Amino acid sequence: MKIRLAIGSLVFVQALVLVTAQGKTTADGVYSDAQAARGEAVYGKACASCHQADLSGDGQTPALTGKDFNADWTDQSLGDLFDRTRISMPADKQGSLQPAEVADVLAGMLKKTQFPAGQTELPPDLAARKEIRYVGPTTQAPDCGKAGHQPPTPRPPAHLH
Repeated sequence: MKIRLAIGSLVFVQALVLVTAQGKTTADGVYSDAQAARGEAVYGKACASCHQADLSGDGQTPALTGKDFNADWTDQSLGDLFDRTRISMPADKQGSLQPAEVADVLAGMLKKTQFPAGQTELPPDLAARKEIRYVGPTTQAPDCGKAGHQPPTPRPPAHLH
């Protein structure tokens, strides 16, 4: 009887995690500030030497932000990004990061690229991470939040010039 209750409770918790994460995107505050801070520390030790502190990449190393990164990962799951990172990074010690460290690094990347933080950490459950979709950050001109900034003037499509 106790085993049935334990199994039932475990199934319920797994279902609750899935339902909670279902339909979320990176714009929904899917990591915490504390997790991002841990991730920035891990990133500094394991990733920045190749991908640079600002995620810009260097030569053969791809950027972890920007147009190309967004094109590759938009509408993909954070579970897929997590798996790719866990298996192939860091390049000189592939697979050496613990799953919690990889989740923390992803949280740090999300923070650095201006995705909002939330109250909970990226879920430890793979199925739940698979339900969170990466969406590219909204395009915003630099300095848009500063006083006196004028938004860019819209230009007609090139075929209308």
